[in-house]
Amino acid sequence: MLKDFKPVLNILLRFIIIYLVLLFAYQFYLNAGKAGGLDPFSRMIADQVASIQKASGYPTLLYDDVKNEQVWFYVKKNYITRMVEGCNAISVMILFIAFVFAFYKGSKTFVFALAGLVLLYIMNLLRIVGLNVVMSDYKEYGKMFHDFIFPAVIYGTVVVLWLVWIKFFALKNENS
Repeated sequence: MLKDFKPVLNILLRFIIIYLVLLFAYQFYLNAGKAGGLDPFSRMIADQVASIQKASGYPTLLYDDVKNEQVWFYVKKNYITRMVEGCNAISVMILFIAFVFAFYKGSKTFVFALAGLVLLYIMNLLRIVGLNVVMSDYKEYGKMFHDFIFPAVIYGTVVVLWLVWIKFFALKNENS
């Protein structure tokens, strides 16, 4: 009976191992730079968001709050949002990578994973820019967009990528 479940158990075990290894590596990275405020990856994203906003007509300055490990977005002469570690979408990317590599299919796994990470990175930048625009111009909708709309966008992107991976790559019969 256990033989029938062996493929599923292998996939599940691979997912759990990859997820935990990446999660612990990320936590180690965060702990290593704790004294410097917001982690460098999150800071880089905040800088890129500020650049996109400036190019889009939303003058933006960033203010470091090292003690609280955050960066504030100062847009149109108002503090509107703050960037914290959770805004960088690394946890979402770790989940995506663990799932894709759980269904490992050789070199195409690496290509798909890299393409997916690039797409998730861009979607996350646009998500933060969108939230800052909403908070700047339509503050009354800010909570709804922060709590529901934009998480649905980033997690929805992950689900669509997973479905594409499964349908067109992972479960595709390689002889046909």
